[in-house]
Amino acid sequence: MNYEDILYEVRNGAAWITINRPDKMNAFRGRTCDELIYAINKAGYDREIGVIVLAGAGDKAFCTGGDQSAHAGQYDGRGTIGLPMEELHTAIRDVPKPVIARVQGYAVGGGNVLCTICDFTIASEKAVFAQAGPKVGSVDPGYGTAFLARVVGEKKAREIWYLCRRYPAAEALAMGLVNAVVPHDQLDAEVQKWCEEIMEKSPTAIAIAKRSFNMDTAHQAGIAGMGMYALKLYYDTEESREGVRAFQEKRKPEFRKYAK
Repeated sequence: MNYEDILYEVRNGAAWITINRPDKMNAFRGRTCDELIYAINKAGYDREIGVIVLAGAGDKAFCTGGDQSAHAGQYDGRGTIGLPMEELHTAIRDVPKPVIARVQGYAVGGGNVLCTICDFTIASEKAVFAQAGPKVGSVDPGYGTAFLARVVGEKKAREIWYLCRRYPAAEALAMGLVNAVVPHDQLDAEVQKWCEEIMEKSPTAIAIAKRSFNMDTAHQAGIAGMGMYALKLYYDTEESREGVRAFQEKRKPEFRKYAK
């Protein structure tokens, strides 16, 4: 595949996959998702690769979710909602290698979901974590909600989704969403340290452990698949479209005006 939206490189046995759309705050469109799925699977089943690092280009954002400029009732790619999110999330969970989210800035919306799903999240002290779905007429009906509750606890997960507050890296660490927080200029060194520790361990044992960890939440994939159909129907409503319009017009949405 010819990459347009991501960068792929190998560093000492670790595959670094970087969303390369800094002008869009590393928001993903349909092509971005397809490239990520291909790259994650390529690295995940390469015997020379021991760990995958998922990153975002630039200093401002790790990833801010779906590109709202490519969203008008449906996104610009394939899949139930125009983004193959189920496949992307499944790729991260199913590859038999640990996946580290390297977060240097905003991890918002779908980007926050990616952090939730990755095996580890290493963050700069400048990182900010947040959900945005209910602010822009969207939601993640699968791992982004159900699995988040497993990670941070149900009460905190509901707070994150219902209120769409922003949480600095230190607070994300305290709630269990993040594994480590380091000074901004030490982020790559810290990620590399974790990669080296992983590379010293038995790859087969880690692959088995990852499958075992995933086993008790595997049913959430089915919930996500069904949920995406509900989300597609929601995207066809004026209530959801109001969220997109308000975001693009940089104003507060008036959701209740269109709720039925």
